[in-house]
Amino acid sequence: MSENVVSRSKFFNTREIVLIAMFSAIMAVCSWISVPTAIPFTLQTFGVFCTMSILGGKKGFFSILVYILIGAVGVPVFSGFSAGFSALTSYSGGYIWGFLFLAFVFWGAEKCFGNRLYIQIVSLVIGMVVCYLCGTLWFIHVTKTGFLYGLTACVAPYVLFDLLKMICAVGISVRVKKYVRV
Repeated sequence: MSENVVSRSKFFNTREIVLIAMFSAIMAVCSWISVPTAIPFTLQTFGVFCTMSILGGKKGFFSILVYILIGAVGVPVFSGFSAGFSALTSYSGGYIWGFLFLAFVFWGAEKCFGNRLYIQIVSLVIGMVVCYLCGTLWFIHVTKTGFLYGLTACVAPYVLFDLLKMICAVGISVRVKKYVRV
């Protein structure tokens, strides 16, 4: 019995748990900074990109999961200070769920190919595409519109900004990792 307790406690140490919680909070603050449009333009993806780039795949995945669970129970951590299950099933909820898939892609790439900078960048781009796909398919399902409309309304206006946020997040992560052991 005590071996089981010890092995579970090695999953994350206290420092890692604090980092996971801290980056969940960073994503929440980033999601509150928004420009209202059909799908709100926020710094939420910047927070996700920073989380993944700094924490890595496993801790980043769990940080995003914590962020989603906190919002699901009613803490207003999503864009527009929204929260609850209704926010996760709204027309933009698929993008929030897509963050988990982005993290899963990043984590998988890190496991298979290592954590070199170019691997991180490629996996963030692929993860962003997967996130867009999840969110757009959900948007189409909820709004009963076509795929082309979903792409033009929910992806095209945001791609350039998300790539810029990704570049900034990767640049920041390179600096942070020089000075802080994550």
